[in-house]
Amino acid sequence: MSAADQQQIQEKRMKNAFDLLARPLRKLIEEKGFKAPTEPQEKVIPKILEGKNVLLISPTASGKTEAAFLPVLHMLIQAPRKEHGIKVLYITPLRALNRDMLERLEWWCNNLDIKLAVRHGDTDINERARQARSPPDVLITTPETLQSILAGRVMRRHLQSIRWVIVDEVHELADSKRGSQLALALERLRAISNRDFQIIGLSATIGTPEKVAQFLVGNNRPIEVIKVPVARLMKIQILYPKPEPQDYELASKLYTHPEVAARLRVMRQLIEKHNSTLLFTNTRTISEILASRFKIWDVNFPVSIHHGSLAKPSRIAAEKGLKEGELRGLVCTSSLELGIDVGRIDLVIQYMSPRQVTRLIQRVGRSGHRIGHMANGVIITMDSDDTLEAMVIGRKAYAEELEPVDIPEKPLDALAHQIAALLLKKKRVKVEEIYDLYRRAYPYRDLSIDEINRVLDYMHNRFPRLAWVSFDEGVLLKPRNSKALFEYFFENLSMIPDEKHYLVIDKETDTAVGLLDEAFVAEYGKPGVKFIIRGSPWKIVSIEGDRIYVKSVEDPTGAIPSWVGEEIPVPFEVAQEVGSIRAFVEEKIKAGFTPNELARELSKKYPADEKTILDAIAETVEHVKLGYPAPTDRRIVVEEWEDFIVLHCNFGSLTNRALAQILGHVLSEVTGYSIITQHDPYRIFIQAVERAEPKTVIKIIYDLKDYNEEQIRDLITRAVIKTGIFKRRLIHVARRFGAIQKDVDFESISLRNLVKSFEDTVIYEEALKEVFTKDLDLKNLIKVFGMIRRGEIEIVYMETGGELTPIARVGMERVSMKTDLIPPDKMRRILIESAKARLLGETRTFICTECWDYIEMITLKDLPDKPLCPKCGSPRLGILEVEEEEAYPLIEKKEEKLNKCEEYLREEALKTASLVAEYGKAAAIALSGKRLRISDVKEILSKERTLTDRFFELIIEAEREALKRRFW
Repeated sequence: MSAADQQQIQEKRMKNAFDLLARPLRKLIEEKGFKAPTEPQEKVIPKILEGKNVLLISPTASGKTEAAFLPVLHMLIQAPRKEHGIKVLYITPLRALNRDMLERLEWWCNNLDIKLAVRHGDTDINERARQARSPPDVLITTPETLQSILAGRVMRRHLQSIRWVIVDEVHELADSKRGSQLALALERLRAISNRDFQIIGLSATIGTPEKVAQFLVGNNRPIEVIKVPVARLMKIQILYPKPEPQDYELASKLYTHPEVAARLRVMRQLIEKHNSTLLFTNTRTISEILASRFKIWDVNFPVSIHHGSLAKPSRIAAEKGLKEGELRGLVCTSSLELGIDVGRIDLVIQYMSPRQVTRLIQRVGRSGHRIGHMANGVIITMDSDDTLEAMVIGRKAYAEELEPVDIPEKPLDALAHQIAALLLKKKRVKVEEIYDLYRRAYPYRDLSIDEINRVLDYMHNRFPRLAWVSFDEGVLLKPRNSKALFEYFFENLSMIPDEKHYLVIDKETDTAVGLLDEAFVAEYGKPGVKFIIRGSPWKIVSIEGDRIYVKSVEDPTGAIPSWVGEEIPVPFEVAQEVGSIRAFVEEKIKAGFTPNELARELSKKYPADEKTILDAIAETVEHVKLGYPAPTDRRIVVEEWEDFIVLHCNFGSLTNRALAQILGHVLSEVTGYSIITQHDPYRIFIQAVERAEPKTVIKIIYDLKDYNEEQIRDLITRAVIKTGIFKRRLIHVARRFGAIQKDVDFESISLRNLVKSFEDTVIYEEALKEVFTKDLDLKNLIKVFGMIRRGEIEIVYMETGGELTPIARVGMERVSMKTDLIPPDKMRRILIESAKARLLGETRTFICTECWDYIEMITLKDLPDKPLCPKCGSPRLGILEVEEEEAYPLIEKKEEKLNKCEEYLREEALKTASLVAEYGKAAAIALSGKRLRISDVKEILSKERTLTDRFFELIIEAEREALKRRFW
């Protein structure tokens, strides 16, 4: 029988990809109950077994992990066991995913006698020593921890035997400097192992997959992209709830608007119809508001909240609660976009437009992925901008028109860090070595010797020196005193910037109002700016270091939501299509068509029903019927209202921000007055101390249309270097270069002095590059000016008689609807109810400090008034802000010596246990307040020990004081 015949018979016997795997694996697959491979598994297992590099693009919960890991296990158990060291590296972007992966992969490895371990920043010293003595076959880690272990002599030796690298959630890394750093680290790993290991990438649906694949394997290495389409298995519905009679009563109960109540009612109905729902929001603030509203409505409604800033036990309890069916829903941010295991999800609700197509697909993709089941998503919108935007994004999702992944080009701060990594293990490195090694990484494929030398010039001239460089000989040497080099490397393992927070203080009462994040202050932090925080409008009076003094104002008009810095930018293409819908409506209304006919026509193209579309186009119809020109993808409309000039321009978040920066800068130079600009994806609002003229704004735009690319770039550079946006990026980049210590407060240094310090350095150059790629869309701004020059976009001024046009009104009204402004007379009640909902929803780990034999995670609302140990009956239960497994050593080692971390936990348990014994549940609740010390809790309990309104007010007041204390 010929070899071809034998192969044919073998292929007939092989029913599916699982049949290609070794017998021990097939037995385990049967034991797991896997009947047949999922589509991704069927497609990718044979490719991996052939030794090919692969990027698998597939929805969450479609078996991606097993698709990658099972064939690697097959090859691992087939290979000779003689070689000592780590064979498989499994890299995930989050520690929480590490934990999930350990639980998921442990079963397979234990049954195949394969050593598995996890390594991240919190791995204790004993486990690290164990891994150094006896390396695992498979190591799960994060990109940052990989940097750390590559620097260690013993672990680096263990990594020489690496044969497979799996990178999970590649899409989460590729478009950031974390990804650039990882790409360089993988080149170092290849050099250490002296082999081109097989690399497997796992990703959710993304745009430009070929580019991401090259990022994964490096420049010009072969890789196959295997894509499982998601659109065919996805159902998206858009709902724009309008108030019904019962919503007015609910709004009164929840101290909110009827429109907000209508959205809450619809979401609650959806959650109650399904077993498990993820409710995604675009910002952490909105998540907290929504979760709080649900709990005020009904404290027993089985919904919780999940985001990165929650105490770990609360986060774990939320994940576990949804997985085990105790909860019906989780209100969450992007923290649950990734594959953290929360069980089967029936429905995904997206609250407000997802703003990007990729986000929508990734989020909706978390639901319904049993084989053959539909992913089910509902978008709840809040106004016509939101609804039209969601319609466009929904259409693009079905058509798989995804945003391209923008991989940072040659980030020089990441390069400096990886040059330092080379010097840690070699005393002498040639510049050519750096060039040859790092140009293999895709982000650095165009790296030049000149760029390397500019980085080396900084490292050489920095004090203390990071490298001694002989430019003539093309060589760098480790400095004699290498302490600064070590400190720089290990303090900058992470490329994630340390975001600063600012304390907001009411100037009249000297009380803490809340915190503003760095991104908000960078763009809007100047006296005179109105903003919304904690449901009330405020105006900035002054900024002193990291404190912002404000005064309360009654009129919220033009106020900026305090969380805009967290928002996902709306792409140029999405905003343009929203403009094209408004153009279609204008054309058809003028031609005599009815709104119902337009809705019917649009429903054929967009995933929304006729009623939703009718509500979405209502303002545009009204606008056109009043005789105003509609802002479209081909028309900028300018209007005046009170002290605002409103530019309607459908160019998206980052293009509008770039245009706002230029207009603010030029107007300020022309008028000599301070200019405040705000923007959203569809408008720019301009406010001046002295009234600016619309004709001046229009003339500036017409003048700019004749500028070439270099002139526009030069103008926007001059504008942006005077702003907090640039200062923020400059500080982040300087910290990553080690030019600024991470704990140094630079608010006291003027922007001018900061710019002067770093001008003409790689730090300045890199910061400017970051502004142009992350904060502004220069490419599309240049495109817009070109379209104006060619007459493809017109600019129209409209006289409105002092009235706000219907479409401008949408922009102004967004503030009060979105941020859920609370009337001052209702503020006390809502603060108490919100604090009550938040604190009772917290989860903590309780441990008996009498018998040291009982430990349990409990949500505070379920805690008895007088909790007792079920083992010994003692009331001395300590409270810890860690998950159960971290506290277990206190029970397991009660007669043994504890390490420092365990000793600290024991002391915390003993300190809190005496309060719980005396005050019961009230103590547990007070101890869960934000940033409260034991002394604060004692003072609260001495004044009120029952769960009254006064008790919760005392906690709120103590939290405010604790917030102020943090900034002393």
